[in-house]
Amino acid sequence: MPKLKVYTISLGCPKNLVDTEKILGSIKDIASPTSKISKADVVLINTCSFIKEAVEEAIDTIIETIEIIKTLDNKPRVIVTGCLVNRYYEELIKELPEIDLFLKIEKQDKLRSILAKDFLKKHNTYPRIISTPPSYAYLKIAEGCNHRCSFCTIPKIRGRLKSYPEKNIIEEARYILSTGRKEIVVVAQDVTSYGIDLGDRKKLFNILNELAKLQGLSWIRLLYLYPKGITRDFLKFLKEITPPFIPYFDVPIQHVCPDILKNMGRPFQVPVEDTINLIREFFPKAAIRTSIIVGFPGEKEKHFEQLVNFIYNVKFTHLGVFCYSKEQGTVASKYPDQIPERIKLKRKEIIMDVQKNITRNFLKTFKDKKLKILIDKKSDEWPTLYEGRPWFFAPEIDGLAYVSGQGIQPGDMVEVVIKETYDYDISGII
Repeated sequence: MPKLKVYTISLGCPKNLVDTEKILGSIKDIASPTSKISKADVVLINTCSFIKEAVEEAIDTIIETIEIIKTLDNKPRVIVTGCLVNRYYEELIKELPEIDLFLKIEKQDKLRSILAKDFLKKHNTYPRIISTPPSYAYLKIAEGCNHRCSFCTIPKIRGRLKSYPEKNIIEEARYILSTGRKEIVVVAQDVTSYGIDLGDRKKLFNILNELAKLQGLSWIRLLYLYPKGITRDFLKFLKEITPPFIPYFDVPIQHVCPDILKNMGRPFQVPVEDTINLIREFFPKAAIRTSIIVGFPGEKEKHFEQLVNFIYNVKFTHLGVFCYSKEQGTVASKYPDQIPERIKLKRKEIIMDVQKNITRNFLKTFKDKKLKILIDKKSDEWPTLYEGRPWFFAPEIDGLAYVSGQGIQPGDMVEVVIKETYDYDISGII
């Protein structure tokens, strides 16, 4: 494993400097010094408090370091030790919660074991290299699925639902936030099923409640919410953790006709429109995304017309359309009345035309208004153009916000005046 990079600040007298050198010597097998705070995994500040000026210098240095770290993409851990800590230990803990560890002088020889157990363990626990932009990351809370949709191969590939332990999920979320990311996108095959295999559906509430408390988290986004799991209790709870929960609901309905849904094996207990109305009862301005399958075996023209009318009237914020795919080993692959490919493609085109107008009209309502945009990356078009998203755009599946401005970094949350809106995207300036 690569060594931790340690950036040190040693204040006060030469004796303090010797202490700093000894600390570095004690951890040399697991850590090496760096001269750049931007490259550091750990910042070690060894303080003095011999006189008032030394106390003031130490406090100023700690606060300045905290402010510098806020500007970095990689957020190092901060450890403060030395005389100031021994003198004002309790006060420092209360007044400076941004500091990861206050280490008394008599415990400086314990730093190696602390680093090995805490920081190195965390790197070992999550051997994932996050490939998403510095603004967001996905957090998977479960594997597999207990639903038996007739068109889906996931249960055979991934197995039955297996909810991950709550402790592991929260630790991984902390790891994500330690990289400076502001948005956590919670995913599972069906997020609302979390905890069922553990005998307690309310465990999802516990997970989301703990996530909402994490420092540095701006947005919690939930993807893949089966309509069956969107209950009044669930929505009431989400209301309680808003913010950072953002009212973006990804609800894959697949169809609206009872006959088609029955043949799909979809786990519905109430009509689809009732679920949408319930969401809007609690969140009137909710962004609702859905996915639709057209050309499912037995889908007649009347079924398709009912689907189109439903989409036109409900007005989803975002919508994805998929042509039914006959997958080997699925129940639906053996159904009669398979739909020709050309009809599937035509139906997909019709629905996308309807949705394009809906999304375009929705986006027009933001013209000349201010929106908070989370910046994902620089655009290739020109040096001061960036790509990001408002809260109602999920990464990768929805539109983009093109932002023009100076001094922007990926991962920043900026306020933008929207100047233009398009079919699926928006653009603006800071």
